[in-house]
Amino acid sequence: MTRVAAVQMVSGPVVSENLDEAARLIGEAVSDNAGLIVLPENFAIMPRNDLDRLAAVEKDGQGPIQEFLAAQARRHRVWLVGGTIPLAANSANKVRAACLLFNDRGERVARYDKIHLFDVSLDNGEQYLESRSFEPGDEVVVADTPCGKLGLAVCYDLRFPELFRRLLDQGAELFVVPAAFTAHTGKAHWEVLVRARAIENLAYVIAAAQGGRHANGRETHGDSMIVNPWGEVLARRAHGAGHAIADCDRARLQSVRASLPSIRHRRLSA
Repeated sequence: MTRVAAVQMVSGPVVSENLDEAARLIGEAVSDNAGLIVLPENFAIMPRNDLDRLAAVEKDGQGPIQEFLAAQARRHRVWLVGGTIPLAANSANKVRAACLLFNDRGERVARYDKIHLFDVSLDNGEQYLESRSFEPGDEVVVADTPCGKLGLAVCYDLRFPELFRRLLDQGAELFVVPAAFTAHTGKAHWEVLVRARAIENLAYVIAAAQGGRHANGRETHGDSMIVNPWGEVLARRAHGAGHAIADCDRARLQSVRASLPSIRHRRLSA
């Protein structure tokens, strides 16, 4: 059994300030005996504009944000999912939204680049065109951890159950979903989607979100939560900075999968 934490933030445009806040929140989760900690999407920078984001971009394997994540994991002896950070892309005017996993020795053991980009015009007038600023990834990533096989996904990925089936087929027993859902879409869909991904895959979901009003004027939904394979919300952080924490019980997961063997009953494949 591993204690897991979903950290919620209200990140701003200054990287150093966000890292200080992340360090504080990681420390609080460690004080609650978390062994695996998940940070939200854009934890290190919620930029005012694309130029702010490009100014913070790092090369793969080097830079202050990556050094921070490694140091925090090593210092606290925890497994740490670094939300997303802007890493260099093939296009000079774009970045990769990279989710990095570090082990308790501060070693990076996995990288997932967000596949699905949020290009939408909402009925409340908000418009988001991530493909203008981001380059999508194309690899599905599952990593071995002390609490089981961990599947990595980010925010908008949550709306694509076929991705989670691919993760499941690679052995995933729990999913992490760093996110920055809008207040508008989050109110309608966030909890339903998080719980659905847990139920249909009989897996734990650790969903760490941005939650509040940001300096760039954007409002994010928050409601970071940890959901078990039965779809029950074990813990949540409704709004503002903080964390949700719960136990991830691998024996419970195996029991649920044995008693309700819907995964083995699949008849259709992509």
